[in-house]
Amino acid sequence: MRTNLKNIGLVVMATLALASCNNDDNNQIIETPKTPTAAAFGGLREDALDAIKQEFTITAENGLTTLTSAKGVEININGACLTKNGNPVTGVVDIDYIEVFDGGTMLATDKTTMGQQPDGSMALIISGGEFFIEATQAGVPLAITCPMQLKIPANLTGGLQNNMLLWNGNIDEDGNLDWIRQDQNPNGQGGVFGEGTGGTAAYYAFVSDFGWTNVDKFYNDPRPKTTIQATVPSGYDFENSAIYLHYDGEGSALAKLDTYNAGVFSEHYGQIPIGLACHIIFVTEDNGNWRYAIKAATITAGATYNFTLAETTVGTEAQMKAAINALP
Repeated sequence: MRTNLKNIGLVVMATLALASCNNDDNNQIIETPKTPTAAAFGGLREDALDAIKQEFTITAENGLTTLTSAKGVEININGACLTKNGNPVTGVVDIDYIEVFDGGTMLATDKTTMGQQPDGSMALIISGGEFFIEATQAGVPLAITCPMQLKIPANLTGGLQNNMLLWNGNIDEDGNLDWIRQDQNPNGQGGVFGEGTGGTAAYYAFVSDFGWTNVDKFYNDPRPKTTIQATVPSGYDFENSAIYLHYDGEGSALAKLDTYNAGVFSEHYGQIPIGLACHIIFVTEDNGNWRYAIKAATITAGATYNFTLAETTVGTEAQMKAAINALP
């Protein structure tokens, strides 16, 4: 009898232990990840930008100097045109340079391609490259009095396109990088022209100021336009997540749903073509990695697209960028 009671007791204890393990497993499966802070999400973007920053030095007295970037862009800077606090510069000058050509890098760094139209609204622009150039000496930012010339291989963005213009980058109060067209030259070209064919084709851009510059033109689609919205999981908002829009067939461009209200992101200018084949992308931070979801869609009028945590994947920056760059 005692043996039977002992055996029964062992069975009960084993059953309780098994149930406890199962409960632990279940809790682990359904556990909701802690939503990130704005600083954590912003840190991912800053790390992505720092990782692609290239550093050069030139000597001002050497005059015109050609630098070649990691992707083959030639940057021509005349040291004789550099000034510090209004005075000519002599000696060694530090050059910081960033180049962005693909959608994955645009997303990771939050450097999208949205250009300002004459009425102030924002619309997608197709990029021949985004560039940041800054010159400093002993930590003091310098100015330049003559244009820098960039020779940009066109094959980095799918080949030469006509009617490209130069755009200046402006970061607004919400942290969005908006592009504003430079005044055109009398010949109708905005400081940039294309030349060559095939693998030798290149854009030649004449950049007058330090900061962000873009070689772009507006995306042209005659179809009727609409506004779209997107919702994200509870706890995520404009501060710790973002929604982007990849137009299929346009790998060197990336739009952004740049407003947020009461849990809803929106492209509020009504510039999305109805019938557009695209991918809508939700991104946030998760323990130093990227949490993201990519949703294929064909745009319908006034549609709302909803994201859940179950649709997301956690990966490294490289994995996330590869997923974006693999889109059609």
